[in-house]
Amino acid sequence: MTRENFNTEAAEGERDRRFHGGAPAHLDDDELARRTEQERADAGVSDYDPGDVPPATDDPVPYDPDADAVEQDIESVTARQESEGETTPLSPDNPFPPTRYAE
Repeated sequence: MTRENFNTEAAEGERDRRFHGGAPAHLDDDELARRTEQERADAGVSDYDPGDVPPATDDPVPYDPDADAVEQDIESVTARQESEGETTPLSPDNPFPPTRYAE
């Protein structure tokens, strides 16, 4: 006799066809939970079956600020402002923010 895996209405997991067709002594709770989630998704009660979703990756995406054009633009503007004295803090000796107009 062959041993076939097939789904039945009861959550009994793999079934051996050599034994009678009555209810098994112990139902498989994991199989019942899997089928319940699948039926909920099929009926539209839940948006998706959590068992069908692949696991998320734990590896962060590598970031290289030297290759980022926006980061390079920000650093170049900051370097220009510091070289021209535009980032000096306000003080009693320097009470006004810098201006680009000729004095």
